[in-house]
Amino acid sequence: MNILVINCGSSSLKYQLIDSDSKDVLAKGLCERIGIEGSQITHTPKGGEKKTEQIPMPDHVAAVDAVLAKLTDATVGVVTSLDQIDAVGHRIVHGGEKFASSVVITDEVIKAIEEVSDLAPLHNPANLIGIRSCQKLMPGVPMVAVFDTAFHQTMPKKAYLYGLPYEYYEKYKVRRYGFHGTSHDYVSGRIAQILGKKREDLKIIVCHLGNGASVSAVMNGECVDTSMGLTPLEGLIMGTRCGDIDPAVIGFLAQKEGKTAEEMIDICNKKSGVLGLSGGVSSDFRDLAAAEESGNELASTALSAWSYRVAKYIGAYTAAMNGVDVIVFTAGVGENNITARAEIMSYLGYLGVTVNEDANCVRGEEVEISTADSNVKVWVVPTDEEMAIAEQTAALV
Repeated sequence: MNILVINCGSSSLKYQLIDSDSKDVLAKGLCERIGIEGSQITHTPKGGEKKTEQIPMPDHVAAVDAVLAKLTDATVGVVTSLDQIDAVGHRIVHGGEKFASSVVITDEVIKAIEEVSDLAPLHNPANLIGIRSCQKLMPGVPMVAVFDTAFHQTMPKKAYLYGLPYEYYEKYKVRRYGFHGTSHDYVSGRIAQILGKKREDLKIIVCHLGNGASVSAVMNGECVDTSMGLTPLEGLIMGTRCGDIDPAVIGFLAQKEGKTAEEMIDICNKKSGVLGLSGGVSSDFRDLAAAEESGNELASTALSAWSYRVAKYIGAYTAAMNGVDVIVFTAGVGENNITARAEIMSYLGYLGVTVNEDANCVRGEEVEISTADSNVKVWVVPTDEEMAIAEQTAALV
């Protein structure tokens, strides 16, 4: 079954065409600057060359049309007609409490996604545009919504409620939701397969560490806690997001700097994290490492604070589950940053963890990076959210 996976942003659209039976990625690409001058599409067919072409894309319908044209193109295409695309899986950022699993998209599902869009105003509207664009150009093709928040809906109330008046939860559903759920689900399932065990029999901590980052505690096969909250701003220090802070900081700085709460939240989302801590050096961990090597003290501090926060969450979730069997690093930084992994693991001696320095030199591969005598196993497992979306889509249609 050929599944087209769509991840739609406000001005971008990532896609993959995946054969869900063979697990082959037939083609992948990215549409950028949708609705902006200079829009372009980068397309890579299986076994072929990556090519970027400027194409006018005034809206997402035009972007989806460009994607379908590339997939069926006589030269760079991988299918001869749209009839060979059996279904479309859409990544949806926020499902609120309405969705605890992936669902086939209907008018009722679209309405429900709209109703929780105020919880993800930058993401859900763009996701809906992607759905409607595909529906217009591919009428009759079944479509599935896969939610970032769904995997975390198994959290108990003690984990997802905030210490606020309960009426705010009742009226506005203010609570912890968590994100990167598709990745946490995939990676926790994959590590169980690697270890030859059932996920239900393991206590797993998944560290999804990229420019956006989150940690989850998976026990008895279900997520019992996760670091992101009502929005992706809570939790770890990230590339440009501040993570956990005293909420009074917002009001204090708004008054001192003459800014609105909205402006302060924008700063917390886009100008903070390791970018802000490093004095504006970069949000890219490779740039920060280079700056640290050249003697930049703020870059060094930013990286140390980041690693420390990840280690603290690992400790917290070990306590939440009363133990841990395996810790897994994934996503861009988790899969590729050797130094960052070693720094985080240096805090885990109380768990009987020792770094296997030779194994830890590997990037982007499934590998155990703890020594054989470590009480708790530590692994790197590359995430594959698109494959997970394709698998869930195929299962439903």
